[in-house]
Amino acid sequence: MTWLLGYMDPSDPCFVAAVFTIIFNPLFWNVVARWEQKTRKLSQAMGSPYLACYVLGGVILLLNILRSHCFTQAMLSQPRMDSLDSPMARLVGLLLLGVGGVLVLSSFFALGFTGTFLGDYFGILKESRVTTFPFSILDNPMYWGSTANYLGWAVVHASPAGLLLTAVVALTYVVAILYEEPFTAEIYRRKTSQPDKRS
Repeated sequence: MTWLLGYMDPSDPCFVAAVFTIIFNPLFWNVVARWEQKTRKLSQAMGSPYLACYVLGGVILLLNILRSHCFTQAMLSQPRMDSLDSPMARLVGLLLLGVGGVLVLSSFFALGFTGTFLGDYFGILKESRVTTFPFSILDNPMYWGSTANYLGWAVVHASPAGLLLTAVVALTYVVAILYEEPFTAEIYRRKTSQPDKRS
């Protein structure tokens, strides 16, 4: 991906802001969720784990809107790539946006609000781990759907900055998955081995 640097200025403030929000968002929600899981401070302060989860989910949604805004502004502040500025490339970008949208929305409907926004850290567990579509075809479809959306958005805009930022998104999600997956597997392993206990 280093060849993309010839088409853009990585020191541009909009690009720096986009990189910051891309990295900050999953760091924030993982740190807060682990703190809640260990202390239950948010649930205690709000009187309910559900309310605390809804509030954190709302904050995450707002942060993701900010991330998408910064991503778009970074693309608009940088040059376009002629080789991507074609009807075929735009069609590919739109297809990626479609696939990404399906993965994100179907993941949300399968998990529900609390399942999407870290409810398991608040002690809000489903009967078992979700294995229906899209989880039946792909692990972590919400993350990969989001990545496909950013890639599609970058291709539609013929943006080398967008392509590089999408790589940052993908790398950040890989790190988040490595951090989150063992915890999720462990809590559902415990739930399976102690089915009568409730959080």
